[in-house]
Amino acid sequence: MAIAKQYLKTKPICKVTFTVPAEDAKKVAVVGDFNNWNPKGSTLKKLKNGTFKGTFDLPKENAYEFKYLVDGNYVNETEADRFQWNDFAGSENPVLEV
Repeated sequence: MAIAKQYLKTKPICKVTFTVPAEDAKKVAVVGDFNNWNPKGSTLKKLKNGTFKGTFDLPKENAYEFKYLVDGNYVNETEADRFQWNDFAGSENPVLEV
């Protein structure tokens, strides 16, 4: 898994690209604070090599808890900026800082 950040000079946003290798998965989405944990509109596109990929514009100077939703199962990003305990989930969530 990987996260790439591209900061724009002309706008207060960061283009964040999420890449998830999941050859056997049918559907992968990114859910988190930035989309109210709703997978609608945050589905990643499956590439020919079996990797799922998607880019989202997120406001800069924020931190977002998030997870991947792979065929209905929550998966943590191993390369997150940091991890934070979430009482509601009862687990640690990866955190993205932009």
